[in-house]
Amino acid sequence: MNKSEKTEMINQLVEKLNANTKIYLADCSTLTVEKVNAFRRSCFEKKVSITVVKNTLLKKAIERANDSKLAELIPALKGETALMFSETSNAPAKLIRDFRKKDSKPALKGAYVEETIYLGDNNLESLASLKSKNELIADVIFLLQSPISRVIGGLENKKGGEDAAA
Repeated sequence: MNKSEKTEMINQLVEKLNANTKIYLADCSTLTVEKVNAFRRSCFEKKVSITVVKNTLLKKAIERANDSKLAELIPALKGETALMFSETSNAPAKLIRDFRKKDSKPALKGAYVEETIYLGDNNLESLASLKSKNELIADVIFLLQSPISRVIGGLENKKGGEDAAA
């Protein structure tokens, strides 16, 4: 890879980093080609983009990114790094967790989710349990509907009791 190709790659990474608020770094080393392909297929099905990148290029891209908080991910740039982006904050973590039921890898190296940095594989479960925006909206709607349902149910029961008394 010559200097102009490296510069182009760094610029592309900077664009991706600036455009996403859900960024995961994973270690897929030691996975066989077959398992890596299966993991990539799983990512594609869940609409998670995944790219294996050189740590030196990713480090330069992080340093140039708009959000300086991303620099906290630099210590995680050791070994092979797969860069994952998603619209859903917990999708990559769930993919990694589910895939690890069959294998010891991929391992979570770090993540940047909604302006918070997570470093280390020990954060995998907490990231997988994060609720997506749609799940949170559904929870709020359910909570708002619950009291209304009880009031309507109470009124219907009272009306039913009056009909029986008449």
